[in-house]
Amino acid sequence: MPQPVVHHTFIIEKIYPKPPAAVFAAFSDPVQKSRWLGAGRQSMTGFELDFRVGGREFAGYLMGADTPFEGAKMTSDGLYLDIVPNARIVIGSNMAMNDRPFSASLLTFEFLADGEGTKLILTHQGAFFEHSDGPEMRQNGWTKLLDQLADTL
Repeated sequence: MPQPVVHHTFIIEKIYPKPPAAVFAAFSDPVQKSRWLGAGRQSMTGFELDFRVGGREFAGYLMGADTPFEGAKMTSDGLYLDIVPNARIVIGSNMAMNDRPFSASLLTFEFLADGEGTKLILTHQGAFFEHSDGPEMRQNGWTKLLDQLADTL
């Protein structure tokens, strides 16, 4: 019998010293996005970005030795549900490890002017299945990804 699904929502807010258009471009431009998504503790094995409502985003990774899942193949497959240029992105996403789905998420990114910079608000609403990373690891992962974004701006 499967374990109950764990539902969890978290919000991460970050301030970047670039205007909203520059931060938004780091999400919409495939070269920029692959740079900050692929800068972590795993190696990126594939990346596709069709940035439009109804478009798909796919990222594949091979988990590194300094992760709890060394050698595992992880994938993230998303569908863009809403895009307001320089203001909002909503994407539905599922993740799998070694081809076994372990979560589904709705992610909303809001880009707000903050002086000469940008306040980015990520709202992550997730459903975590058996063998998932769980809410705490997911929030830590997104915090690290958004820090990597800061390093590439």
